[in-house]
Amino acid sequence: MAEERLQRALARAGFGSRRSCEELISAGRVKVNGRLATLGDKVDPTRDVVVLNGATVNLDPDVRYLALHKPVGVVTTMRDPQGRRDIREFVPEEPRVFPVGRLDLDSEGLLLLTNDGDLAESLTHPRYGVEKEYLVEVEGTPTAKHLGALRRGVTLEDGPARAASVRIVDARGDRGQLALVMTEGRKREVRRLLAAVDLPVARLVRVRIGPISLGRLKAGVVRDLTAEEVLSLAKLVAKAKRRVRRDDAASL
Repeated sequence: MAEERLQRALARAGFGSRRSCEELISAGRVKVNGRLATLGDKVDPTRDVVVLNGATVNLDPDVRYLALHKPVGVVTTMRDPQGRRDIREFVPEEPRVFPVGRLDLDSEGLLLLTNDGDLAESLTHPRYGVEKEYLVEVEGTPTAKHLGALRRGVTLEDGPARAASVRIVDARGDRGQLALVMTEGRKREVRRLLAAVDLPVARLVRVRIGPISLGRLKAGVVRDLTAEEVLSLAKLVAKAKRRVRRDDAASL
């Protein structure tokens, strides 16, 4: 791809008008390949590393970031060898995007899709502890005792699991609701964790991944993330990587 002026590349990616992007550059909030950017700089969006407000941003015009409300009964794959309903019908054919993490067949809610492999890997890597929040309807009445067990954690067949946070949304009758935050993404981990404390899951909806919320997005509907949302994900990943580096250095 041919080089273009930095402010134009930033504006095209949605980070404001060309004038406001010039102001970001003049304020020293943009770096290119580790060097403080100046007005007049040109970049190749497919090759150069651009950092805005401390977070690496991908300016490649072919990169897409999508949010989908995955319905129940849909597998989180672009093509299912068993012939089940998959997510291809909800996303554009080009450019190709791929799901960031998974939601099982019986679960619904927020699913991110992108062709930005670096960001996708960072959002799913367990070391970075990106929060995923779920609204869960359970069979039975959740109590403070249940909350304590979920926060302390239980041992599953593939190791210990615990909720980063959990609260009761509703506890009336023979069914209750919990808002639960996890920082891992093991297969059916939420369902197995709740089953282990005798609260079988009746319905599970993922309502947030990091700073991105499901909001009022209806089942089966997809939307592009805004530039601000993409930047918020990049900032989250940058902060998590700094924390991991500090922890690694402290353990030496």
